[in-house]
Amino acid sequence: MRTFIKPLAAVSGGLVVAASLTACGGSSAASDAKTVTVYSADGLKGENGDGWYDQLFKDFEKKTGIKVKYVEGGSGEVVQRAVREKTNTQADVLVTLPPFIQQADSKGLLQSYEPAGVDKVGAGDKSADGRWTSVVNNYFGFVLNKKELATPPTTWEELLDAKYKNKLQYSTPGVAGDGTAVVIQTMHDFGGKAPAMDYLKKLQANNVGPSSSTSKLAPKVDKGEILVANGDVQMNFAQATSMPNLAIWFPKKQGAARPSTFALPYAAGLVSKAPHTANGKKLLDFMLSEQEQRQVTSIGGGFPARSDIRPTDANATALGKLLDGVDVFQPDWTDIDKNLDSYIDAWKSATGS
Repeated sequence: MRTFIKPLAAVSGGLVVAASLTACGGSSAASDAKTVTVYSADGLKGENGDGWYDQLFKDFEKKTGIKVKYVEGGSGEVVQRAVREKTNTQADVLVTLPPFIQQADSKGLLQSYEPAGVDKVGAGDKSADGRWTSVVNNYFGFVLNKKELATPPTTWEELLDAKYKNKLQYSTPGVAGDGTAVVIQTMHDFGGKAPAMDYLKKLQANNVGPSSSTSKLAPKVDKGEILVANGDVQMNFAQATSMPNLAIWFPKKQGAARPSTFALPYAAGLVSKAPHTANGKKLLDFMLSEQEQRQVTSIGGGFPARSDIRPTDANATALGKLLDGVDVFQPDWTDIDKNLDSYIDAWKSATGS
C-alpha cells in the first residue's frame, strides 16, 4: 500500500527557550523556581514554532507562569546526556522513544510519578512502576519524494536499486530512536537479526551516511537532495504541512501481502533528583490533560496517548487512513532493552559504521 497525504496546516504556537544539545554544552539549570527543563527527542516541536510542544509550552506558561527550557536531540542523545549529568542533574522531564525510555529507567534516570490522566493510558504504553508514560502515540515509517519518484518503492528490496545510491539515508541506530527503529523493523520483516543485518549490509551501498537526528532528513527528501529516508508518522505528518513533496510510506518485504509498522510513542518521565521536581510534575500533568491531548492530532499530527480522547478533526481522519492496510505488531521491548547493545553492535559490524 502507498498512501500519500498532505496534512492540514498546523496551528501556530508560542515561542520557547530552546537549545540544541551541542549548543547547551555544560550549561547549568536555572535556580529560578518558575522554570522547568525538558530534554526531548526531536519531532514534537515545529519547524516554524507551530508544533504540539510550541502550543503546549505556551499554554503551560500562561496557566502556571512557569517557563519551559527546552533541549532537543536524538532519542539516545538525550538519555546519554542525562547519564553524564547524574551527579549534577539539569533536566526535570525526559521525553524519548522506546527503547530509550526503558534504557533511561534501567539506568536510574527516572523517578516514580503518575500524572493526572495516566489511568486513561493503556497498560502497554506506560511503565508498571510509574517511571514513565506515553504522552503522544506514534508509528514508525519512511518518507519519500513523491515529485521525483514517478514509481515510488513499496518494498525493502527496491531500495537496493542503484538509482538510490547516495539518495537514501536513515538516522543512526543507537543514537536516534527512529534509526534504532530501522533495526527493529527489519528484524521483524526479515525474520531475525542475521537476515536483517544481511539486508542492511547490502543497503549500506546506497546509504548517504550517519545522522544523529531523524528530523533533519525530511527537509533533504523534500528538496530532492535524497529520495528516501526513515522517519515516523507524527513528525513527518507535521513536517509535510510545509514540505509539499514529502510522502509517508511503509516498506514491506518482497512477497509480503501487507506492510507493517509498530508503535513508537513519545514517552515522558520525571527525572530523578530533578532540580525543579514540582514543576516537572505539573508539566507531566499538563501533557496528559484533556485540552493538550486533544491538540496532539490537530496541531501535532500525532495520536493521543489517552484512550478516552478520540479526535474527529480532519487530521485525525487523514492519520487513520494513512494506517489503513498496514499491520501493527508489538515489539518485545523487554528483549530489546536487554539486547539493544548487541543489536547495535551487529548493525555496526554489518555496515562498517
